[in-house]
Amino acid sequence: MTYGSADLGDEGAGPKSTLASTVYHQLRDDLLRGVLETESKLRVEWVVARYGAGASPVREALNRLASEGLLGRHDQRGFFLMPVSAEELEELTRTRCWLEERALRESIAHRTPEWEEQLVLALHRLARAPRRLPDEPSSNNPDWEKLHRSFHRALIAACRSHWLVGFCDQLSDQASRYRLMSQVSPAIERDDLGEHRLIAERTLDGDADGAVEALLSHYRLTAAMCMERFAQEEQAKAGAGKALRGRK
Repeated sequence: MTYGSADLGDEGAGPKSTLASTVYHQLRDDLLRGVLETESKLRVEWVVARYGAGASPVREALNRLASEGLLGRHDQRGFFLMPVSAEELEELTRTRCWLEERALRESIAHRTPEWEEQLVLALHRLARAPRRLPDEPSSNNPDWEKLHRSFHRALIAACRSHWLVGFCDQLSDQASRYRLMSQVSPAIERDDLGEHRLIAERTLDGDADGAVEALLSHYRLTAAMCMERFAQEEQAKAGAGKALRGRK
C-alpha cells in the first residue's frame, strides 16, 4: 500500500528507478506548492520537457502520484490535476480532524521525553523560518513548508501507529492545495505562529482536550478561509454572467 510521504527513492534499482524517484519528488513538491495549478493536464511530453527525464521514468512517477491521489488519471487520456471543491474540502477537513484527534490523544497518552524534545525543536525551527519569500510576498517559503509539515508530523509521532501517521500524512498532502488557497483570502486574518504555539503548549502540558481543541480549530479556520475564497469566486462568476447578459 502506498500512503503518506514514504520515501520512494529507495525502491528499485538502477538509473531508471533513480530518475523516476527524482521526477516523483520534484513533481510532488511542485504539486503541493501549487506551482502547477495552471496546467490542468499533465501530458507525458510536457513533464519530460520540464523535468529533463525520459518518458519511461516520467510515466512511473506520474503513476505513483496518481496512486496516492495527488493526480487523476483517465484511461488513454493521460494525467490531470485533481479539481478542488467546497464539497471535497468539507469531507477532507472532517476526516482529517477525526484521524488527527485520535493520533494526538494517543501521542499525549504515550509521551516520552524524546518526543517532547522533538516537538519543541520542531516549533522552534518553524518559528525562526519566514513564511513568505522576501522577493515574492505572495509565495510561501519552501523551507517553511517543510518545517510546517515537520511540526504537524511531530505532534502525532508518538501515537504508536505508523498506519495512522501514514493516513494523516496522506490527508495533509491533499489539504496542502486548499491551504494555499486560504492564504489569499483577505476577509479573515490569522496568527499562524500563535496557533502553532498554542497547540504545542497544550500538548506539552498534557492537556489532551485543550490540544485537540486548538488543533481542530487550526484546521477549521483554514477550511473557513478556503470557503470564503470559493464564495468570492462564485460571486465573481455570477457578476460576470450578469454583465454578459446585460450586453445582449
